[in-house]
Amino acid sequence: MIIQPRTRGFICLTSHPEGTAQNIKNQIEYVKSKGEIANGPKKVLVIGASTGFGIASRISAAFGSGAATIGVFFEKPAAEGKPGTAGWYNTAAFEKEAQEAGLYAKSINGDAFSDEIKKQTIELIKQDLGQVDLVIYSLASPRRTHPKTGVAYASVLKPIDVPFTNKTVDFHTGVVSDITINPIDNEEDISNTVAVMGGEDWKFWMEDLKEAGVLADGAKTVAYSYIGPELTFPIYRNGTIGRAKDDLEGTVPAINALLKDINGISYVSVNKALVTQSSSAIPVVPLYISLLYKVMKEKGIHEGTIEQMQRLFAERLYTADGQVQLDEKGRIRVDDLEMRADVQAEVAALWEQACTENLSEISDIQGYRDEFFNLFGFNFDGIDYNADTNELVNIPSI
Repeated sequence: MIIQPRTRGFICLTSHPEGTAQNIKNQIEYVKSKGEIANGPKKVLVIGASTGFGIASRISAAFGSGAATIGVFFEKPAAEGKPGTAGWYNTAAFEKEAQEAGLYAKSINGDAFSDEIKKQTIELIKQDLGQVDLVIYSLASPRRTHPKTGVAYASVLKPIDVPFTNKTVDFHTGVVSDITINPIDNEEDISNTVAVMGGEDWKFWMEDLKEAGVLADGAKTVAYSYIGPELTFPIYRNGTIGRAKDDLEGTVPAINALLKDINGISYVSVNKALVTQSSSAIPVVPLYISLLYKVMKEKGIHEGTIEQMQRLFAERLYTADGQVQLDEKGRIRVDDLEMRADVQAEVAALWEQACTENLSEISDIQGYRDEFFNLFGFNFDGIDYNADTNELVNIPSI
């Protein structure tokens, strides 16, 4: 079939198998160009492994340190005449590249919040790898059914105390406008968001993996978070999502206690603002990212997801001296370049100026659009998007 991008708001409804394969190849080539990650992980489980930071983590482990990887995710395969999701195609391309490189790679498709998928994953580790030495937790979902109670929770994206009004942009059209987001209706909005996006499920995974004996001595686990600039605090860090991130970060001591007898340790990595399916849904953030990209590219310090994850592995988690650099709250920071004072000052100045008329000049809105469509396999040079392509792509291990 001929697959063109079809969008609805911040969602792309189609994805292109050849384009997503090119995206994966580009990321692999970047990791390989940086050389081997000394003392890197060798057997890795990535929970939330099909897009964004998850697939970049899997690539960094596999092609940076030769790791065997198991990926868990929830994606839709293609049906005749209907493309699969980008995450499905990403994984198919990754497994193909891994196999050609002689690397073990298998995947499990299903609800990672469920006990059933946890058990299935543990059995696969036992059968094929014995134990894992790194667990990446990179789930991003708007809803969760609690595995113990069966209660279904849905997260909300809202400020907590007062309405939040600020600029935002329709990144498809480049129109800058003001948006007002009303605060939560009740405390349940917070607790529901924490139930979906907080640290409980990460802890459940680590408890089950530990009990099953599939964590190696000295195993590490890392979950991903974000802080961002003050201008996004009302909707992000001080809003409902921020409460969930606080809960995620607050889970570290409990997981550390759980892993103490196997010399294991857990971390939260605070990552840079990037174009992802999740960030595109947050009002204000696309405008901030388009300005941030402009500033960081001009300074020569811009990073995408793969650059972030490769640096996390090579310069934070697996350093030559074994020391992991942490901030005052015990977090790894790979948002350090984004949060540099000079970068934030320039972004803040551009924010005040930003309007529809000057956006293409003072921001990297085109770069934002390109990265958004790249997520779904579009806007890559050398691919004929008017030609027929085979939408029926299988993931080898599924």
